Amino acid sequence: MSRFLTPLAARLPATVPFTGPEALERRSGIPFRARLGANESLFGPSPKAVAAMQAAAGGAWMYGDPENHDLKQALAAHHGVTPAHVAVGPGIDGLLGLICRLTLEPGTPVVTSLGAYPTFNFHVAGHGGSLTRVPYKHDHEDPEALVSAAKTTGARLVYLANPDNPMGSHHPAAVVEDMVANLPDHSLLILDEAYADLAPPGTVPMIPADHPQMIRMRTFSKGYGLAGARVGYAITNPELALAFDKVRDHFGMARASQAGALAALRDQDWLKSVQDLTLAARARLSAIAVQNGLRPLPSATNFVTIDCGRDGDYAGKVLAELGRRGVFIRMPGIAPLDRCIRISLGDGQALDILEETLPLALKAAG
Repeated sequence: MSRFLTPLAARLPATVPFTGPEALERRSGIPFRARLGANESLFGPSPKAVAAMQAAAGGAWMYGDPENHDLKQALAAHHGVTPAHVAVGPGIDGLLGLICRLTLEPGTPVVTSLGAYPTFNFHVAGHGGSLTRVPYKHDHEDPEALVSAAKTTGARLVYLANPDNPMGSHHPAAVVEDMVANLPDHSLLILDEAYADLAPPGTVPMIPADHPQMIRMRTFSKGYGLAGARVGYAITNPELALAFDKVRDHFGMARASQAGALAALRDQDWLKSVQDLTLAARARLSAIAVQNGLRPLPSATNFVTIDCGRDGDYAGKVLAELGRRGVFIRMPGIAPLDRCIRISLGDGQALDILEETLPLALKAAG
């Protein structure tokens, strides 16, 4: 089969950015007692969203609306933009793939951070982009260094997540606004705001949707608890938003997913309750880390990154020992970030299991 692949595709590794918990369970034969590695919302979606998806299931014989009309209208009203500023797709991951398809040719320069969200890198590689990665600065992505690298390399795309995954850190809105103001003319900023619904006030920059050099990505996977429904959206200038229609799968959004996202967006009371639960869970998870002699990093997300105080080998042992005890977590993949483990926020039962198993895992890791 490989003789039918393009030269670029033939050179790519047959890997995925993340190994799913289901694959890990199959590999180990141990079912996870606490699923705390994928940054899903254990608090779940709005009951109104669940009811809307159940109602839509009976109509699964029909394709979803290829224009995503109702959802785009609602998102536009929610964000104070026009529907022409909005593009809907199968999660931020799917939208990242589409923006790379729209903008990259083999050798096109792209800038991101060393250790930042790897799915973006996966898409860049898949379209032949030339990736430059700049180090984090004090567990934060470094906007000044990203802009400098964009100027030096002539980057067409610059990627920044705010709040950040995997470190959970964030920059105030003014920092991002300054970054956009200093972008070179040839660069488009992809601002990944997957965790914006859970971030502290003052995190989201006030940049007009018509700005010609920025596209912001949002999702229903985190605060709204619909990771399995795969609904993301981009907000950008109408010319770029319309360009997604050139390459997207026009029937790629499931009818039930459209209905669930629309109901979730309308239930802002549920989102507020999840935000409150998030604050409490952050505090408890951080306290569990401290009780075990570890250092939790400040978090603006639905996970807490925990400094294990040594190196990546030790953090990897802690991760493995938790896995043997039925607790699924993840860790950054690049030094020096890999001195840490990353644990998603859970409900009371999941955090009880973590509190029970973490000291045992640390002891076993040596």
